[in-house]
Amino acid sequence: MSATAASTRDTTAEQAPAATLRIGTRGSLLATTQAGTVRDALIAAGHPAKLVIVKTAGDQFSGPVEKIGVGVFTAALREELAAGHVDIAVHSFKDLPTAPDERVVIAAVPGREDPRDALVARDGMVLGELPAGSRIGTSAPRRIAQLRALGLGLDIQPLRGNLDTRIGKVAGGELDAVVVARAGLSRIGRLDVITESLEPVQMLPAPAQGALAVECRAGDTALIAILAELDDASARAAVTAERALLAELEAGCTAPVGAIAEIVESIDDDGRVFDELSVRGCAAALDGSDSIRASTVGPPDRAEELGREVARELLDLGARALMGKATESETEGGPTDE
Repeated sequence: MSATAASTRDTTAEQAPAATLRIGTRGSLLATTQAGTVRDALIAAGHPAKLVIVKTAGDQFSGPVEKIGVGVFTAALREELAAGHVDIAVHSFKDLPTAPDERVVIAAVPGREDPRDALVARDGMVLGELPAGSRIGTSAPRRIAQLRALGLGLDIQPLRGNLDTRIGKVAGGELDAVVVARAGLSRIGRLDVITESLEPVQMLPAPAQGALAVECRAGDTALIAILAELDDASARAAVTAERALLAELEAGCTAPVGAIAEIVESIDDDGRVFDELSVRGCAAALDGSDSIRASTVGPPDRAEELGREVARELLDLGARALMGKATESETEGGPTDE
């Protein structure tokens, strides 16, 4: 099935007046919650807006994401946008292919949620307390590789489904723990289930994890100007660096690659404080046998260059060979459902 398979939408949402901005989103709780924050921000700024639910091929397929193609969860939204059926599309930024689509523009990157991964474990345990052999659920090669590299002897089990389904497997005793994106739990009000937020030194998140991409048609200059009001400069700089790293590695969202970029304060020789962008990245073998990291720091306006610089260092250290070992059929499960 093609990632650009036909989509269906809630036609009742299209009865809104022409002046109302139509925001395309998937229908999951997390996706509609994310899109709802954009809708609410637009309404607060005086721009009427309404959600339009778009069903994608990925929403109707229960198998591994790789079977239906990278970008399957975002392609349908882009097709609806390009066709003029919606005015705006809201994506979980990490789900977007790194290759640009000339028909659309990312007009806003709103303020970013905490990008870290989160552990939800039985009995309130943190990662280091899980006994060897504990069943931990995740289907993301990035998480699998980094968990195995920690050498904790965990039994990693495939996992897919929305957030409630995933954390329910711990509550129901099927798994001892799951690893999911902290941002998703935050957006649906379930931070209470987290037993540990995993620091980047343990596990680097997916590039652009926790960030939203708000797209509109490339030629719609008036709407681009409206959406620009929602843009957060720090979030945009960070995800620009992280996705540049991913693009330079020629890796997709199912590759065992992690990255995080953050605005940090530095002090010059005269004691003046200024902002810099710190960029860290990693690539790992899926079997956990090896993991390499690289980092750099520089001006935020050089975000893309900094990301590519870290990627080139990873390549020099052997990232290509490590990523080439990721041949198992374990893939990122259910983009936007984190």
